[in-house]
Amino acid sequence: MTLLFALPGDRSGLQAAIATPGGLAALDPRGRAHLERAMASLDAITLISMAETASPADAVTLYRVWLAARPPAVENALIWYNFGAAALRVGDPAAAVPAFRAALQLRPDLTEAAINLGTALEALGQTDAALATWRAALPAAPMRCILHNQLGRLMEDRGTLGAAAEELRASLLIDPAQPDVQQHLIHLRQRMAAWPVTELAIPGLDEAVAARHAGPLAALALTDDPLEQAATAANWIARKNPTAPGRLSPEQGYHHDRIRVGYLSSDFCRHAMSFLIAEMLELHDRRAFEVFGYCASPEDGSDIRARVTAALDHHVPIGAMSDLEAATRIRADEIDLLIDLNGLTKGARVGVLRWKPAPVQITYLGYIGPIPLPELDYILCDAVTIPPGDDALYQPKPLRIEGCYQANDSRPPLPVAVSRVEEGLPVGAFVYCCVSHHYKITEALFDGWCRILLATPGAVLWLIDDNAESRAALSARWLARGLAAERLIFAPRVSPERYRARLALADLFLDTFPYNAGTIASDALRMGLPLLTLQGRAFAARMAASLLTAIGLEECIATDLDDYVAKAVTIGREPARLARLKAHLAGDRWSRTLGDSHSFTRRIEAAYRSVVRRP
Repeated sequence: MTLLFALPGDRSGLQAAIATPGGLAALDPRGRAHLERAMASLDAITLISMAETASPADAVTLYRVWLAARPPAVENALIWYNFGAAALRVGDPAAAVPAFRAALQLRPDLTEAAINLGTALEALGQTDAALATWRAALPAAPMRCILHNQLGRLMEDRGTLGAAAEELRASLLIDPAQPDVQQHLIHLRQRMAAWPVTELAIPGLDEAVAARHAGPLAALALTDDPLEQAATAANWIARKNPTAPGRLSPEQGYHHDRIRVGYLSSDFCRHAMSFLIAEMLELHDRRAFEVFGYCASPEDGSDIRARVTAALDHHVPIGAMSDLEAATRIRADEIDLLIDLNGLTKGARVGVLRWKPAPVQITYLGYIGPIPLPELDYILCDAVTIPPGDDALYQPKPLRIEGCYQANDSRPPLPVAVSRVEEGLPVGAFVYCCVSHHYKITEALFDGWCRILLATPGAVLWLIDDNAESRAALSARWLARGLAAERLIFAPRVSPERYRARLALADLFLDTFPYNAGTIASDALRMGLPLLTLQGRAFAARMAASLLTAIGLEECIATDLDDYVAKAVTIGREPARLARLKAHLAGDRWSRTLGDSHSFTRRIEAAYRSVVRRP
């Protein structure tokens, strides 16, 4: 046993006694009396210093004699602790037990004393008492859960995902019935490529129950079933955003010469959504529309934020407002159409929507899945992302825009000089790439990628370097499939301008499934990089197919994983096929299709007109 602390002190008056042959145990009655007189005036710091340099047996004697001459006091708790520790060192647990108990009586928060008391009791064969002592020293279960959850949250924020996952799992082992903790742990496992992500190994927690609590974002990458996605979203909404006490807007609408459209978002900042919609906001026909922006976004000083806010007729900051205050402001502005740009993503103000501050409320772009929120009237989509026959699978009701649903910006990206050499890519190799977040990569998809690379010798796979845990997990699986380490290349994160420029260095973008790329997919096509997608049933699994259909590359849409692998291998092994795909994307193809912002704005305005309500 080690002492709690030891500091140097004055040993005068006791040196002779300690130096006596045989130690303090050999003192005669006269020497013992001298020891007791000397100890009476000895301060605690000096006592501890002397005990540290004495033999274990003498340390026990020093502490016993010193304590016998003093009444109980809180400041003596550490002396009692050291007494017990010294007794354990000399093999006397019977003496250690009352010492540790005395320390705990004086200082109940002295956890070290409780730990060592249990050790002493165990040494005496009193195992039930030892277990009871240790259990009593633990914080109450709810408090332990809170501590683990707080540790996990902070570690996740700091990017130490593995440690964060361990803390959340420790919390669930104490109390499995924590839906929010299940949600965060599953998404952490998605981010870390810890497959299968819903196998949490928590006794009493069924995998299907955990999946239902995965949260809306994780669900898009877990399942291709819109009904399953809706059930997960409904579960989350019920936990987080109860029904508001009432409705604020008139059901029949307002009398306005122009349609008042309000955009609600926490992403009017350096965020992918803002890059997509900035030009649409600028191009709205002000003769027919008056544009409001209800902004819960951070002031990040970015150029794109300045551009978005300048494109609004009315910029209304609501970040500091409560949900009711924000909803009341929207109602006071008599907004005809409220366009929610978050859905169920980070920063969403679902509580605002629940007050129904506008007669018609539409969700668009931020969350591309079902949102079973009664106060939402429509989900904006197109005929590819939600085919007409699938309307019954979605809540709210699909509202289709003619052509592709996704807004884009016609402005060409800033030119940035990049090269394969600078990016660490082999100059002459075929480069498959995917720069989507790793939580979108599933076990089955990555297995498909391995099959592709095994069938295309010399090719490489270029991924974003998302986090240390997923990089290690993917690399290990890669090697286990017999693929050389140098054929899997991770790209560091860079500025948006450089990210777009280096997309052109790859040969084929391999899309994720069941959660397709959205903004990244349109960026790839804009930069002339062909994209191969696997089209599924849900909106999230059909985003890229909508983009490819709009730009005229339907041949790059696969219908199952085997078809996806076969198409990727064919493109990788046939240079003429690749050249034809790249030629299709060259020239003004982008600007005439996905990049035609004027046409897109007129089409989305037509959709708005079709649902606006008037008395």
